[in-house]
Amino acid sequence: MARCLPAATCVVAALVAAAGRADAVKPTGAETALARRTVAGWLGPDGARAKPPFSFVVGGKPSADLLPGWKRSRTVRKLDGTRTEHTVTHADPDTGLVVECRAVAYRDFPTVEWVLRLTNVGTADTPIIEAIRVLDMELTSGNGEFVLHHNRGSMTTPQDYEPLTDALGPAASLTIGSEGGRPLNTDMPYFHIQHGGRSTLFALGWPGDWSARFVRDEGAGLRVTAGQKTTHFVLHPGESVRTPLVAVQFALGGDAARAQNIWRRWMIAHNLPRPGGKPMPPIFSGSCADLFPNLVNTQADELAFLEGHAKRGLKIDYWWRDAGWYPCGDAWWNTGTWEADPVRYPDGLKIVADRAHALGWPLTVWFEPERAVRGSWLDVNHPEWLIDIGGSSKLLNLGNPDALKWVTDHIDRLITENRIDMYRQDFNMDPAPFWARCDTEDRQGIAEIRHVEGLLAFWDELKRRHPKMPFDNCASGGRRNCLEMMRRGLALSKTDYAGGTASSQCQLYGIAPWLPYYGAGVAATEDRYVFRSNIAPWTGSALDTRNDAAPWERVRGNIAEWRRTAPYLWGDFYPLTPYSLAENVWMAWQFDNPQKGNGIVQAFRRPEAAEESIVLKVRGLRPTAAYEVTDAEGGPARKLTGCELMEQGLQITLRTKPSAALFVYKLSARRG
Repeated sequence: MARCLPAATCVVAALVAAAGRADAVKPTGAETALARRTVAGWLGPDGARAKPPFSFVVGGKPSADLLPGWKRSRTVRKLDGTRTEHTVTHADPDTGLVVECRAVAYRDFPTVEWVLRLTNVGTADTPIIEAIRVLDMELTSGNGEFVLHHNRGSMTTPQDYEPLTDALGPAASLTIGSEGGRPLNTDMPYFHIQHGGRSTLFALGWPGDWSARFVRDEGAGLRVTAGQKTTHFVLHPGESVRTPLVAVQFALGGDAARAQNIWRRWMIAHNLPRPGGKPMPPIFSGSCADLFPNLVNTQADELAFLEGHAKRGLKIDYWWRDAGWYPCGDAWWNTGTWEADPVRYPDGLKIVADRAHALGWPLTVWFEPERAVRGSWLDVNHPEWLIDIGGSSKLLNLGNPDALKWVTDHIDRLITENRIDMYRQDFNMDPAPFWARCDTEDRQGIAEIRHVEGLLAFWDELKRRHPKMPFDNCASGGRRNCLEMMRRGLALSKTDYAGGTASSQCQLYGIAPWLPYYGAGVAATEDRYVFRSNIAPWTGSALDTRNDAAPWERVRGNIAEWRRTAPYLWGDFYPLTPYSLAENVWMAWQFDNPQKGNGIVQAFRRPEAAEESIVLKVRGLRPTAAYEVTDAEGGPARKLTGCELMEQGLQITLRTKPSAALFVYKLSARRG
């Protein structure tokens, strides 16, 4: 480490670094005022003269032409100390179509969210309603520059969650959307636009197909529209449908990382599920799921591995019973009969729960209630509830009230009788072709809407019946990690791509700016490089505790290190190197807890990286304060100022490759 900067230089550096300090990451009064003005312009008493933040077409006519002739009404009510609900209703006196925009504005963040509901209160079908865009807004840029930041989805590839950047020049247009009916099949429905020294971020909540379009004019304007991908339908008398949820957040200044961390803080404060009213703690779970062909094991196997984890002194937080516990032949994917297999689990799952509870470990159990294979109980007993397009699997139609009631009551009974503590739901099929089978020419999009409404109602009712139970949202990995589902559950399986340590690092790098609580599975728990590449708020393992020769002391040490590290992961996230999947580079990032004055830096020297050392300029520190920096591998702490760490950087040297470094810093007794 070089000498500290001269005092005069350090003062200048302190002013420059202020953009990364804790008081600057917190939303400013100017930012919350901007959000309030925006909400007032869209939804306030004078909003009738303004363009609303949504659009649609009825009978071939755009809403911009229709709404001035409709009756407009509004109500406002305070939900709690930080949220105010604004409801604006537009009613068409001719067709009976009522469009309600229900928005929530936040006082502690520069954020507003809304969802539309369309209802036919008339006595006849409405004209065709189409091109519904829950978000339709115009952005401007004083310098004429627009930069769009977004991410790939969870596609079971090495590129999962890869951050992407597009410059939107004059006359540019870009359309991004999902395919197949799962919202992260191709891209994440989360976006960050930098324009004119400010940032506008938005995300969609819709566990179906969505589309977002960005159209730049020849001057300084950008139109952004987003919503359900396909809508072209009539509404019958008395019928009502909802749209996706959209949340929009504003930030001033050109610091993209700061704007992204305001989003992270909002997600933690207002979106992460709180089972039983308490924040979800970090979790390290154990399982034997990957140690049996096709995940098919027995009651005796499960109990033996539970005892094996206890015998080895492995301190876990949850026991994870993954797929394959129901009658499924020789393959877990044969779903649709939701009872414990009477041959392999003669005493049901309750015996597993009882033993796990005796060891102090709650039980997580996997379900996939929406998919049923041919010959399963659902297929034989209730084919009328299933949508069939050929192939081996059918879709349980959650838009069918009888099917929805049955699955809610049945899963609830299994949870209660088997003393299940965490509900994990998977979804390993693309539903869009099944929805399309149900739609007619004048009802395109309706089956998808009904299924989405049923899915959210199913989760909400289970959560009402089990208010202390955490929920895990899985869909071939993270393919349903939209905002609506993230408010109800956790993204414990961010992806089903488990190959390659570089990809594991890159997935964490890409998902952390948007979703603060995410998971990573790690099999090689004894390997320090692999293990540190998978440190996440949830980390899960599947260890073969039958192996006496395994380095169990090293495994226990890595789990203990995870426990010391996990609390830092709630901090602000700063990427310290560019994103790359290449094996000849370093990758690094930082989590900073400014309120506590501490954080961590993680750095990875990949297998082909030639350089033994890297210098990383950290973010968010107090320039004149003193920090103690400690290598998790041991050795004496270094005392450095925030100025040194941010301006000159932290030098990390790793002699071997691949290697992973973990440094912890905290405010020392000496402060500036």
